[in-house]
Amino acid sequence: MPSLRLLRVRELLKREIGEVIRRELPVSEAGLVSVNDVDVAGDLHSAMVYISILGNAEQQKRSFSLLVRHRKRIQGLVGRAVVLKYTPTLRFVMDESVARGNRVLQIIEELEKTMPAASE
Repeated sequence: MPSLRLLRVRELLKREIGEVIRRELPVSEAGLVSVNDVDVAGDLHSAMVYISILGNAEQQKRSFSLLVRHRKRIQGLVGRAVVLKYTPTLRFVMDESVARGNRVLQIIEELEKTMPAASE
């Protein structure tokens, strides 16, 4: 289990990365980008940023490449806003958990429609 300090750093980075992305990348170019989670290494030298992008596959691909291309700038702005001994090296990863969760809910809903009601 991560330490309390590590949990606080994760939340701080998650909030600040989301804010930097919102400020720096226009919605018209990048679409709606959401920072779902940040996984920080114990030594704070690296962080994996789990993101989800609202839109079709082409928009997601374009937005992800835009994020990767602007990674150093985002990292620098986060480093100025968050006072840490080391600014973690950011690595963006697509988080498919929201899409998987929605798919599971959709399957459950379809099953409920096809099954006869148990109370009848």
